[in-house]
Amino acid sequence: MAAAPASAALPHPSRGHQRMRTLYIAGDSTAAQKYADAAPETGWGMALPFFLQRDVAVANHAVNGRSTKSFLDEGRLDTVLTAIRPGDVLLIQFGHNDQKITDPTRYTEPWTSYQDNLRRYVAGARERGALPVLATSVERRKFDAGGTALRTLGDYPAAMRAVAREESVDLLDVQELSLALWRKLGPETTKTYFNWTPTEQDNTHFNPPGAIAVARLVAAELLHTGVLAPRDTRRLDDEIPAGWITWPDADPEETGP
Repeated sequence: MAAAPASAALPHPSRGHQRMRTLYIAGDSTAAQKYADAAPETGWGMALPFFLQRDVAVANHAVNGRSTKSFLDEGRLDTVLTAIRPGDVLLIQFGHNDQKITDPTRYTEPWTSYQDNLRRYVAGARERGALPVLATSVERRKFDAGGTALRTLGDYPAAMRAVAREESVDLLDVQELSLALWRKLGPETTKTYFNWTPTEQDNTHFNPPGAIAVARLVAAELLHTGVLAPRDTRRLDDEIPAGWITWPDADPEETGP
Protein backbone atom coordinates (compact mmCIF):
# COMPACT_ATOMS: atom_id res chain seq x y z
CA MET A 1 0.00 0.00 0.00
CA ALA A 2 1.38 3.41 -0.95
CA ALA A 3 2.49 5.64 1.88
CA ALA A 4 0.15 8.45 2.84
CA PRO A 5 1.34 12.04 2.34
CA ALA A 6 2.74 14.02 5.24
CA SER A 7 0.11 14.95 7.76
CA ALA A 8 -1.36 18.40 8.17
CA ALA A 9 -3.60 17.24 11.02
CA LEU A 10 -3.34 18.61 14.53
CA PRO A 11 -3.02 16.32 17.53
CA HIS A 12 -5.50 16.72 20.36
CA PRO A 13 -5.06 20.29 21.72
CA SER A 14 -4.17 18.91 25.18
CA ARG A 15 -0.94 17.45 23.81
CA GLY A 16 0.73 20.85 23.33
CA HIS A 17 2.61 19.71 20.21
CA GLN A 18 2.88 21.27 16.79
CA ARG A 19 1.19 19.99 13.67
CA MET A 20 1.52 16.23 13.34
CA ARG A 21 2.97 14.92 10.12
CA THR A 22 3.90 11.28 10.65
CA LEU A 23 3.30 8.43 13.10
CA TYR A 24 6.43 6.29 13.36
CA ILE A 25 6.31 2.69 14.60
CA ALA A 26 9.35 1.16 16.34
CA GLY A 27 8.63 -2.48 17.06
CA ASP A 28 8.89 -6.14 16.17
CA SER A 29 7.36 -8.67 13.79
CA THR A 30 3.85 -8.36 15.20
CA ALA A 31 3.70 -4.82 13.77
CA ALA A 32 6.13 -5.07 10.84
CA GLN A 33 5.57 -4.78 7.11
CA LYS A 34 5.45 -8.23 5.49
CA TYR A 35 6.30 -9.16 1.92
CA ALA A 36 4.89 -11.54 -0.67
CA ASP A 37 7.05 -14.46 0.43
CA ALA A 38 5.53 -14.24 3.92
CA ALA A 39 1.85 -13.90 2.93
CA PRO A 40 -0.64 -14.32 4.53
CA GLU A 41 1.38 -13.19 7.57
CA THR A 42 0.47 -9.57 8.30
CA GLY A 43 1.78 -7.02 10.79
CA TRP A 44 -0.78 -4.79 12.45
CA GLY A 45 1.18 -1.76 11.27
CA MET A 46 0.17 -2.67 7.72
CA ALA A 47 -3.49 -2.17 8.65
CA LEU A 48 -3.15 0.94 10.81
CA PRO A 49 -3.51 3.40 7.89
CA PHE A 50 -7.03 2.06 7.25
CA PHE A 51 -8.09 3.72 10.51
CA LEU A 52 -6.25 7.03 10.07
CA GLN A 53 -7.13 9.92 7.82
CA ARG A 54 -5.13 10.10 4.62
CA ASP A 55 -3.17 13.12 5.83
CA VAL A 56 -1.79 11.16 8.80
CA ALA A 57 1.22 9.26 7.47
CA VAL A 58 2.45 5.97 8.97
CA ALA A 59 6.19 5.25 8.82
CA ASN A 60 6.47 1.62 9.87
CA HIS A 61 10.02 0.90 11.07
CA ALA A 62 9.07 -2.27 12.97
CA VAL A 63 11.26 -5.22 11.97
CA ASN A 64 10.97 -8.97 12.45
CA GLY A 65 12.84 -10.40 15.41
CA ARG A 66 13.88 -7.16 17.06
CA SER A 67 13.89 -6.26 20.73
CA THR A 68 14.47 -2.91 22.40
CA LYS A 69 18.16 -3.88 22.49
CA SER A 70 18.75 -5.16 18.95
CA PHE A 71 16.72 -2.31 17.42
CA LEU A 72 19.02 0.11 19.22
CA ASP A 73 22.23 -1.82 18.55
CA GLU A 74 21.51 -1.95 14.81
CA GLY A 75 21.06 1.83 14.67
CA ARG A 76 17.38 1.60 13.80
CA LEU A 77 16.30 4.09 16.46
CA ASP A 78 18.95 6.49 15.14
CA THR A 79 17.38 6.17 11.68
CA VAL A 80 13.95 7.02 13.07
CA LEU A 81 15.27 9.95 15.10
CA THR A 82 17.07 11.36 12.07
CA ALA A 83 13.77 11.49 10.20
CA ILE A 84 11.31 12.40 12.97
CA ARG A 85 10.18 16.00 13.28
CA PRO A 86 8.45 18.16 15.91
CA GLY A 87 4.81 17.15 16.22
CA ASP A 88 5.36 13.61 14.94
CA VAL A 89 4.51 10.57 17.08
CA LEU A 90 6.86 7.69 17.95
CA LEU A 91 4.86 4.57 18.85
CA ILE A 92 7.10 2.07 20.70
CA GLN A 93 6.07 -1.60 21.02
CA PHE A 94 8.61 -4.22 22.10
CA GLY A 95 8.56 -7.20 24.44
CA HIS A 96 8.25 -10.48 22.55
CA ASN A 97 11.92 -10.68 21.65
CA ASP A 98 13.18 -9.02 24.81
CA GLN A 99 12.01 -12.27 26.48
CA LYS A 100 14.57 -14.39 24.56
CA ILE A 101 16.84 -15.14 27.51
CA THR A 102 19.09 -17.50 25.51
CA ASP A 103 19.91 -14.81 22.91
CA PRO A 104 22.24 -12.12 24.30
CA THR A 105 21.77 -9.98 21.19
CA ARG A 106 18.09 -9.52 22.04
CA TYR A 107 17.43 -10.36 25.69
CA THR A 108 16.74 -7.63 28.22
CA GLU A 109 15.79 -7.92 31.88
CA PRO A 110 12.35 -6.37 32.31
CA TRP A 111 13.01 -4.19 35.36
CA THR A 112 16.46 -2.96 34.37
CA SER A 113 17.77 -3.03 30.80
CA TYR A 114 14.32 -3.17 29.18
CA GLN A 115 13.17 -0.10 31.08
CA ASP A 116 16.48 1.69 30.44
CA ASN A 117 16.07 1.07 26.71
CA LEU A 118 12.49 2.32 26.70
CA ARG A 119 13.65 5.53 28.36
CA ARG A 120 16.16 6.02 25.53
CA TYR A 121 13.36 5.83 22.96
CA VAL A 122 11.23 8.25 24.98
CA ALA A 123 14.07 10.73 25.48
CA GLY A 124 15.11 10.58 21.83
CA ALA A 125 11.60 11.43 20.65
CA ARG A 126 11.20 14.26 23.15
CA GLU A 127 14.58 15.76 22.30
CA ARG A 128 13.29 16.18 18.75
CA GLY A 129 9.94 17.63 19.73
CA ALA A 130 8.06 14.43 18.91
CA LEU A 131 5.52 12.70 21.12
CA PRO A 132 6.55 9.25 22.46
CA VAL A 133 3.79 6.70 23.00
CA LEU A 134 4.41 3.33 24.67
CA ALA A 135 2.37 0.29 23.63
CA THR A 136 2.47 -2.98 25.55
CA SER A 137 2.99 -5.97 23.30
CA VAL A 138 0.01 -7.67 21.70
CA GLU A 139 -0.73 -10.99 23.35
CA ARG A 140 -0.02 -14.35 21.75
CA ARG A 141 -2.74 -16.92 21.20
CA LYS A 142 -2.55 -19.27 24.20
CA PHE A 143 -5.51 -20.84 26.00
CA ASP A 144 -5.82 -23.06 29.03
CA ALA A 145 -7.81 -26.31 29.05
CA GLY A 146 -10.93 -24.37 29.97
CA GLY A 147 -10.67 -22.05 26.98
CA THR A 148 -9.40 -18.96 28.81
CA ALA A 149 -6.79 -16.86 27.00
CA LEU A 150 -3.57 -16.61 29.01
CA ARG A 151 -0.89 -13.95 29.46
CA THR A 152 2.48 -14.94 27.98
CA LEU A 153 4.59 -11.78 28.22
CA GLY A 154 5.95 -12.06 31.75
CA ASP A 155 6.87 -8.83 33.50
CA TYR A 156 7.50 -6.81 30.35
CA PRO A 157 4.06 -5.16 30.12
CA ALA A 158 4.15 -4.22 33.81
CA ALA A 159 7.67 -2.83 33.38
CA MET A 160 6.50 -0.72 30.44
CA ARG A 161 3.49 0.54 32.38
CA ALA A 162 5.85 1.63 35.15
CA VAL A 163 8.03 3.58 32.70
CA ALA A 164 4.93 5.24 31.26
CA ARG A 165 3.90 6.39 34.74
CA GLU A 166 7.35 7.52 35.78
CA GLU A 167 8.05 9.38 32.54
CA SER A 168 4.48 10.70 32.03
CA VAL A 169 4.20 8.97 28.66
CA ASP A 170 0.91 8.02 27.01
CA LEU A 171 0.35 4.26 27.19
CA LEU A 172 -1.65 2.01 24.87
CA ASP A 173 -2.27 -1.18 26.85
CA VAL A 174 -2.45 -3.42 23.80
CA GLN A 175 -1.70 -6.52 25.87
CA GLU A 176 -4.87 -6.15 27.92
CA LEU A 177 -7.00 -5.07 24.96
CA SER A 178 -5.88 -7.97 22.80
CA LEU A 179 -6.21 -10.45 25.66
CA ALA A 180 -9.81 -9.34 26.17
CA LEU A 181 -10.46 -9.78 22.45
CA TRP A 182 -8.95 -13.29 22.36
CA ARG A 183 -11.02 -14.25 25.41
CA LYS A 184 -14.16 -12.95 23.72
CA LEU A 185 -13.42 -14.82 20.49
CA GLY A 186 -12.31 -18.09 22.11
CA PRO A 187 -9.81 -20.79 21.10
CA GLU A 188 -11.34 -21.76 17.74
CA THR A 189 -12.29 -18.36 16.34
CA THR A 190 -8.91 -16.87 17.22
CA LYS A 191 -7.31 -19.35 14.81
CA THR A 192 -8.86 -17.29 12.01
CA TYR A 193 -7.00 -14.19 13.29
CA PHE A 194 -3.53 -15.71 13.55
CA ASN A 195 -1.24 -17.05 10.85
CA TRP A 196 -2.65 -20.56 10.91
CA THR A 197 -2.05 -22.21 7.52
CA PRO A 198 -2.00 -25.84 6.32
CA THR A 199 1.77 -25.89 6.95
CA GLU A 200 2.07 -23.67 10.03
CA GLN A 201 0.24 -23.10 13.30
CA ASP A 202 1.55 -19.70 14.33
CA ASN A 203 0.17 -18.32 17.58
CA THR A 204 2.21 -15.09 17.52
CA HIS A 205 1.78 -13.51 14.09
CA PHE A 206 -1.41 -12.42 12.37
CA ASN A 207 -3.21 -12.94 9.11
CA PRO A 208 -5.14 -10.00 7.56
CA PRO A 209 -8.23 -10.22 9.84
CA GLY A 210 -6.04 -10.40 12.93
CA ALA A 211 -3.82 -7.51 11.88
CA ILE A 212 -6.90 -5.41 11.12
CA ALA A 213 -8.41 -6.23 14.52
CA VAL A 214 -5.24 -5.26 16.40
CA ALA A 215 -4.75 -2.09 14.32
CA ARG A 216 -8.31 -1.12 15.21
CA LEU A 217 -7.45 -1.52 18.92
CA VAL A 218 -4.34 0.63 18.48
CA ALA A 219 -6.15 3.39 16.58
CA ALA A 220 -9.01 3.45 19.09
CA GLU A 221 -6.53 3.79 21.97
CA LEU A 222 -4.64 6.56 20.17
CA LEU A 223 -7.97 8.37 20.07
CA HIS A 224 -8.95 7.44 23.64
CA THR A 225 -5.66 8.71 25.09
CA GLY A 226 -5.89 11.97 23.15
CA VAL A 227 -2.77 11.31 21.10
CA LEU A 228 -5.02 11.61 18.06
CA ALA A 229 -8.11 13.76 17.70
CA PRO A 230 -11.40 12.47 16.24
CA ARG A 231 -10.63 14.25 12.97
CA ASP A 232 -7.45 12.14 12.64
CA THR A 233 -9.24 8.76 12.65
CA ARG A 234 -11.79 7.00 10.47
CA ARG A 235 -13.63 3.68 10.09
CA LEU A 236 -13.17 2.66 13.74
CA ASP A 237 -16.57 0.94 13.68
CA ASP A 238 -16.53 -0.15 10.03
CA GLU A 239 -15.88 -3.58 8.58
CA ILE A 240 -12.51 -3.56 6.82
CA PRO A 241 -12.17 -6.11 4.00
CA ALA A 242 -9.21 -8.47 4.40
CA GLY A 243 -8.56 -7.92 0.69
CA TRP A 244 -7.33 -4.41 1.42
CA ILE A 245 -4.10 -5.94 2.75
CA THR A 246 -1.40 -6.25 0.10
CA TRP A 247 2.17 -7.56 0.26
CA PRO A 248 4.98 -5.95 -1.77
CA ASP A 249 6.97 -8.34 -3.94
CA ALA A 250 10.34 -7.97 -2.22
CA ASP A 251 11.84 -7.05 1.12
CA PRO A 252 14.39 -4.25 0.58
CA GLU A 253 16.63 -5.54 3.37
CA GLU A 254 17.37 -8.60 5.42
CA THR A 255 14.95 -8.51 8.35
CA GLY A 256 16.05 -11.53 10.37
CA PRO A 257 13.93 -14.24 12.00
